[in-house]
Amino acid sequence: MNKINNHLSYKMEGDKSTDNSDDYYKNVKLVGFVKTDSETLSGYKNDGFQWSSADNLSSYPSSYDRENDIISSSKVLGGDTTVPVYPDSVNRCCTRKVLYKRLPILQWLPKYTVGEHGISDLVAGVTVGLTVIPQAIAFANVAGLPPQIGLYSSFMACFVYTIFGSCKDPALGPTAIMAIMTRENIHDMGPEFAILLCFITGIVQLIMGFAQLGFLIDFISGPVSAGFTSAAAIVIATSQLKDLLGINIKANSFIGFWDQLAMHIREISVGDGTLGITCMIVLLLLRKMKDIQIGPLDAKDKTTGQRMVSSIIWLISTARNIIVVVFCAALGYMYKEHGNLPFKLSSHVESGLPSFRPPPFESRVGNETYNFVEMASKLGSGILVVPLLSILENISLAKFFSDGKTVDATQEMLALGACNLISSFVGSMPISGALSRGAVNNASGVKTTFGGVYTGIIVIIALQFFTPYLVYIPKAALAAVIIAAVVFMVELQVVKPMWRTKKIDLIPAFATFLCSLLIRLEVGIVVGIAINVIILLYTLARPSIHVEKQKSEFGYEYLVITPDRSLVFPSVEYVRAVVSKAGLKQGLSSIPVVMDCRHIQGADFTAAKGVKSLIDDFVRRSQPLVFYNVKPSVISIFQGVRPTEFNCCVTEQQLHERLKGYYYSRMQTLTL
Repeated sequence: MNKINNHLSYKMEGDKSTDNSDDYYKNVKLVGFVKTDSETLSGYKNDGFQWSSADNLSSYPSSYDRENDIISSSKVLGGDTTVPVYPDSVNRCCTRKVLYKRLPILQWLPKYTVGEHGISDLVAGVTVGLTVIPQAIAFANVAGLPPQIGLYSSFMACFVYTIFGSCKDPALGPTAIMAIMTRENIHDMGPEFAILLCFITGIVQLIMGFAQLGFLIDFISGPVSAGFTSAAAIVIATSQLKDLLGINIKANSFIGFWDQLAMHIREISVGDGTLGITCMIVLLLLRKMKDIQIGPLDAKDKTTGQRMVSSIIWLISTARNIIVVVFCAALGYMYKEHGNLPFKLSSHVESGLPSFRPPPFESRVGNETYNFVEMASKLGSGILVVPLLSILENISLAKFFSDGKTVDATQEMLALGACNLISSFVGSMPISGALSRGAVNNASGVKTTFGGVYTGIIVIIALQFFTPYLVYIPKAALAAVIIAAVVFMVELQVVKPMWRTKKIDLIPAFATFLCSLLIRLEVGIVVGIAINVIILLYTLARPSIHVEKQKSEFGYEYLVITPDRSLVFPSVEYVRAVVSKAGLKQGLSSIPVVMDCRHIQGADFTAAKGVKSLIDDFVRRSQPLVFYNVKPSVISIFQGVRPTEFNCCVTEQQLHERLKGYYYSRMQTLTL
């Protein structure tokens, strides 16, 4: 180091001390050296110590590894540039903290125990597995796909999310929202289009995750989400009525379905209708059964028998779907064996596991062959809307069961993207976390994401050994399962709170609901977001401005005008008009006007031009205008357009002195 004749500066992160022996200085992280002849190098903030060639670096704090932290002289003499000790850009991506954040399994797996975690995860995983099987078959029907597609969508994501998922409760697989969005975007083109949509959904979600575009979800407000979910629930329930009632209807819209139903009302099957409605009533009763209270409210005060009965009731209520489906399948088997079938059964389900292969980038529908570009074009807006809704659904679920903990939206996007991407290789349609299965997972006491492994194994066993028996499940029973699930997605309960808090929120909510119901689901959510943005821009362009006349201790009057937010180009003309009008009417074109800028955190060029015009208005009528509590950054913006005069006061004392000066000058003018 003695060969260096120039000064060496080091850049450091953390707290600094001018005393090398100070312990306070040991928390500083050495980042790099700069070779320079001057105090500061151009373009480089040199806020550390300066060493000359005579300086002794051996007294550098012993807490540093000198070989790693202090560069050699040969590295310094290579040129007049900053020589980083640590390649920060690489370090940030390769630290243990980032690795644990992007692979959450590394955090909990070393601490995993059978007693504390394993049993709970096993119970939750098996329970969710028994729940997802009937749902998967039914959701495939909602999407207009073969029933095995629903099962193919239900196991691979469970394994992938175990590794990448940051929340323990989401049970990934087909959902009602994803099913109806798939149906609306593949346009009855077949499973290949649904699988490709799943692949594209995964790619888009991964891109959003890497680019940290999670903020886009914030543009889907609560009212828009409620309107969309409610409309989707009604559309899904409506699409299942044909199977519930045993009639053949083909309609592509909500209104079209009811029109067709009125025309085919006489064709309702008594057997299907009776079975479907009975199943729906039983499912709703079983759902309510878990609320039955056995013994004291406090679990600690219950006897062993009471706890056991409560657990059995909860298990029956939770597994209601599989209980109803298995019972109806047995009923269907008996009727089919005797050759007297009063209701329709499900279509054939291909047995065995799907082969692991890339999603189809080419498809033949009828006599026409579609390449990848044509298939993606056919999917239309779905390649953006479906990924967004999938993320929204999963993050909402994660937040719902987070118990106040922060949800890493970026990691959830990456995990969900990986799940969709890899699931597309086994013939899956787009997937997300389902609220119903998440509730089952949470209530079952799941401890980690490893519960998904057991769920995936249950689905694989069903695919391998039980698919021949799935053909006996009545369509009416599956329709009842779906309707009983989605009927609780209609969020009527949010209307009253919206009315009490902010009535204008009802506009995007009802607009989203009606457009989703009467046109298309993705149109509804786009309309809702657009209305929200318009309301947001209107609020931005029309800030609240408080005008108050005050009197000082010396007896002179002045007008205080306080805008409630920053000045930006949509609002500046409105603010200018209000301030000017207040100065004329309430200020009588003579008394001083004080513009209190305490809430103005920023401004832009258009705002500065507007303020210049406002100052010119007051100068022309010789009415004092004073700016008070202005941030230094805002002052520099206002002064950048060179206004005629810019009167600014920082303290209250300065303000009163300035106002007193105005009144003194005015009194002198009147005296003369």
